Amino acid sequence: MVEETDKDVVESRTGERVERAGRLDHSLPTEKPRWRIIGPGLVVAATGIGAGDLVATLVAGSRFGYGLLWAAVLGVLIKIALVEGAGRWTLATGRTIFDGWKSLGAWASAYFGVYIVVWGLSYGAAAMSSTALPLAALFPQVELVWFAVVSGLVGAAIVWLGRYKVFEYVIAALVGLMFVTVVGTAVLTVPNLGEIVSGLVPRIPEGSVFYTLGLAGGVGGTITLAAYGYWLQEKGWRTPRWMRVMRIDNAMAYVISGIFVISMLVVGAELLYSSGVTIADGEGGLVDLADVLAARYGAFAAPLFLVGFWASSFSSILGVWNGVSLMFADFVATARGLSADDPRRRSGGLYYRAYILWLTFPPMLLLLLDKPIALVVVYGVLGSLFMPFLAITLLFLLNSQAVPAAWRNRAWLNVVLGAVAALFLALGASELVKAVQPLLGG
Repeated sequence: MVEETDKDVVESRTGERVERAGRLDHSLPTEKPRWRIIGPGLVVAATGIGAGDLVATLVAGSRFGYGLLWAAVLGVLIKIALVEGAGRWTLATGRTIFDGWKSLGAWASAYFGVYIVVWGLSYGAAAMSSTALPLAALFPQVELVWFAVVSGLVGAAIVWLGRYKVFEYVIAALVGLMFVTVVGTAVLTVPNLGEIVSGLVPRIPEGSVFYTLGLAGGVGGTITLAAYGYWLQEKGWRTPRWMRVMRIDNAMAYVISGIFVISMLVVGAELLYSSGVTIADGEGGLVDLADVLAARYGAFAAPLFLVGFWASSFSSILGVWNGVSLMFADFVATARGLSADDPRRRSGGLYYRAYILWLTFPPMLLLLLDKPIALVVVYGVLGSLFMPFLAITLLFLLNSQAVPAAWRNRAWLNVVLGAVAALFLALGASELVKAVQPLLGG
């Protein structure tokens, strides 16, 4: 029988009974507010929804109105399923997701090892540039590269000590900023509720296949979805008795992220599609949108939205600098056969900090070199394959003997994960074509 302290019992209760899973079952106190259980899910959702996701949704709304709203909602539901799977593996087995991948064979470890090194180098530059864009728009007298450098340094400083509680509070504050600014911008456009409802009916407008796949598969992160299990452990949720809490946490967080995504699609549909205004496809499109907002609603609207743009980008920096560094520390420690309690494996340990430095300093050179084409190609190839890798490996892991029977996949979950894997393979093929086109002169 697992020993539980009174503090553990109180912290695990949410006003309803949790699964026993062979552990003690106590009466549940009712005085603890439900919102206090929300944590790792909000972190993974805020990390995954960065400027790239916001602009993709915005452009879809500007080109097809509300026609692809259903695909954006589907994307949120897909992420709920994937993140729940990663969390269920961690709580049911007490093992990390990388430990699970290692059990599938050397190919999984090799793929992840190459991916996390190359991805970190390119993502670090992209994340710092994205965070710098709204700051450069707010303060044009300062060069963008300096904002990018400072963003990386500040992000590294916040997560350096590995204090999860502080990190979670900062993320929550950034989500609050995003909510006020992004959702506030959508409300400002006075959306047509009837058209919003009609957009929930699945249909694929002419010329929208690529955007449909992108919205369904691209809303809310890639590798950071797998980091969820590590944040559960950082939070102190380590056993199956936290399973219901984890599911509530995950679902509520992605409902919030869905509100962000829908808000951006509303802005694209109401402000751009209806008036025929076009913006850039890249993250610079969000700066273009700020100019459109200022022209339509007054000077106050632009800085308001740019603050939300900054919050979405900086939350991604913090989430990756913390969560993926935890994954890297686990990867290196496991590869070296270190014990579970070795300090180098932990948050704030040697390997954790080494990856923070990798995310921060080498990418600063890429900011000056404008990202060499070879790195972009390798990053595109590996990145396009990570989501199907996650979906397929979860299918194997969550049906394996390593997971207690009570927590294995049900048949319908296997169908969902299989469909998700097929979707991401289709997206991956598209991204592979885009990645190799520069080499082929396309």
